[in-house]
Amino acid sequence: MPKYVLFGTYCDNVLEKREPYRKAHLEGIKKQKEAGIVITIGPTQDLTKVFGIYDAETEEIVRQLIEADPYWKNGIWIEYEVKEWIQVF
Repeated sequence: MPKYVLFGTYCDNVLEKREPYRKAHLEGIKKQKEAGIVITIGPTQDLTKVFGIYDAETEEIVRQLIEADPYWKNGIWIEYEVKEWIQVF
């Protein structure tokens, strides 16, 4: 199955703004991880970017998951791009 990389940007003041949505966001990611769709996801140390790797049949599936996430729906992630990734090792 293809793998996809998520590169995204967090809003300003992310620590405060994400709080109301954090629990729902983490529960959704946990379900995706358990289903084998999310390999890894998380913020950069400076909390400006999000990086993730997905194992999904299509890019559209990944985009649907991202856009259904409470962080995207509530402006915590303010932009993103998805690229198909070629895993060499």
